[in-house]
Amino acid sequence: MIDFIEGHLIEKSPAHVVIQSGGIGYFVHISLFSYSQLEKKEQSKVYIYEIIREDAHLLFGFVTKAERNIFELLISVNGVGANTARMILSSLNPDEVRSAIASDNTGAFQNIKGIGAKSAQRIIVDLKDKITKESAEHDLISMPNNRIKEEALSALVMLGFVKKSAEKVIDNIIRSESSIALEDLIKKALKQL
Repeated sequence: MIDFIEGHLIEKSPAHVVIQSGGIGYFVHISLFSYSQLEKKEQSKVYIYEIIREDAHLLFGFVTKAERNIFELLISVNGVGANTARMILSSLNPDEVRSAIASDNTGAFQNIKGIGAKSAQRIIVDLKDKITKESAEHDLISMPNNRIKEEALSALVMLGFVKKSAEKVIDNIIRSESSIALEDLIKKALKQL
């Protein structure tokens, strides 16, 4: 499985690029979003999703892993193929796709050529839970006080507090005071528990 290709951009069009890497030119299908990121570059790294069929070996390229993740989610929906997913990512950027799914915005998908009301609804129904879960995991990973949160939670559990209620209190405190020290976090949590 190819994860990414890094090399010289030999040819660029709104639908594909040819990347030379290790003496080989790879023909990679891209979205307009990726094209806008690659347009003025001579060298680039493109994340790859490959589809191997009896009649073709296709490479789809993305400038960011986030765009590739959205592509993979979209093609997991029944009736949405690689070209339709690429069309969606050419009309909406990855954040707009996430937002449309999270807010049940079928109109955002229906404005895209080849997607009707049923397909738009299916995309939202099939992906809403996955997008919500992915966003929650992303927020947890990117939270700057994750280490402090874990240490405070561990201390409160050792003191006999229920983990779920302690975690809820800690999350609320961190949201209101993002740069709080560990000791202050534990003191405030103790007052609220």
